[in-house]
Amino acid sequence: MTPRRGDGPDAAPTFTERARRQQLIEATIDLVSTRGYPATSLSAIAERAGLSKAAVLYHFSSKDNLTRAALEQVLEQFSAHVAERLARASGPRDRLVAYVRAMVGYQQAHRRHVRVITEMLLDDAGGTRLKTPGSHDTHDRWQHLAHLLTEGQQAGVFREFDPQTMALAIGGAIDGVIAHWLAHPEFDLDPAAAELEEFTLNAIERRD
Repeated sequence: MTPRRGDGPDAAPTFTERARRQQLIEATIDLVSTRGYPATSLSAIAERAGLSKAAVLYHFSSKDNLTRAALEQVLEQFSAHVAERLARASGPRDRLVAYVRAMVGYQQAHRRHVRVITEMLLDDAGGTRLKTPGSHDTHDRWQHLAHLLTEGQQAGVFREFDPQTMALAIGGAIDGVIAHWLAHPEFDLDPAAAELEEFTLNAIERRD
């Protein structure tokens, strides 16, 4: 018998319910990263998780709700990783280097997560793939990077440039390297990360 929530509709999920939800999210990440978003059905997720389709619908009322929960978890973990690395760095230059390294390092260590992000935040040919607010807005996506660049300028460490434009350029370089790695797994990301760091610093530092 499937355990039910507490008396009220807003009652917190039980331990078993939280475990089942996490089990379903992990199964969804596995399937989306290997089969793609369109080929990931509720039935396939249920089979991968070893549960019934009815159990899936008990915890998540639709495929969109479940895949969105999986995407949100991936993005939260990614953001937490970057934030942790930034917290360890001191000064605008070190923080920017930490950002570039964290962006590459997390994706290198979590290839499945990269596939999920790629699958679920990019449109398919018909433009019908699941979207999240701001997911296609590159301006919003690189706001944190632009903020780091602005901090460096205000501290007199970086030369004068438009932070938004530079953030798009650096972010695009990171995306390009990761896209190549996804297509060519033999590509070595460690020296690539070092080159990205050098590329970034050469683009922004003062040359007095």
